[in-house]
Amino acid sequence: MSQPGSVLRRNGFTFKQFFVAHDRCAMKVGTDGILLGAWAPIVGVKRVLDIGAGSGLLSLMLAQRTDDHIVIDAVELDEDAAQQAKENVEESPWANRIHLHTADVQQWLTQENSRYDLIISNPPYYEQGVECATPQREQARYTTTLDHQTLLGCAAEAITEDGFFCVVLPENIGTAFSEQALSMGWHLRLRTDVAETELRPPHRVLLAFSPRAGECFTDRLVIRGPEQQYSEGYTALTQMFYLFM
Repeated sequence: MSQPGSVLRRNGFTFKQFFVAHDRCAMKVGTDGILLGAWAPIVGVKRVLDIGAGSGLLSLMLAQRTDDHIVIDAVELDEDAAQQAKENVEESPWANRIHLHTADVQQWLTQENSRYDLIISNPPYYEQGVECATPQREQARYTTTLDHQTLLGCAAEAITEDGFFCVVLPENIGTAFSEQALSMGWHLRLRTDVAETELRPPHRVLLAFSPRAGECFTDRLVIRGPEQQYSEGYTALTQMFYLFM
């Protein structure tokens, strides 16, 4: 199989080892997902669950980062997005390791007995208010179809005792999400605040929760340096994926 990164293609995003078509997905490939896929801890991981898989970006990134025996279940409610994710996976080097499920994750979990060492989600975060251009985009970005309490409950049902549940959220919403998680028995173990430049306040936050209590490690990541080039920290985190790094 030729490397997808060798040719730039339209209607998607070309990475070093795979291509993500996203023209039929409400949410396109963006910095949030790339950050989360590159940042999530993978030490000791044997099974991964991707909730709200969208184009399949996170599953593909984690497949690249993990060993050949790691199994990834990707669950997506929207049929168009799930079909496109399936096609993206089939064209990737990891088609035998990523299993796409077109389903509501709440209902899907009632039929599953598996436990996951890593659960990952780029979740909806807007409460209903401003109208989105399409119902699909509304579903992907509004918490009406998967509110945060439900998401945290689903993750708690499926996580192993030493597992991690990882999300990326706007910084202000991430604080409220953390408080809700703590009230439900989760423990915050990793937090990275993300700022566009050194002089700007954080606009995104990467969070990793665990059922097990332990020390919480926090840091800050700046995406761009003074000349608008990618910072050393962002480059170190993502260079195994970006074509031009």
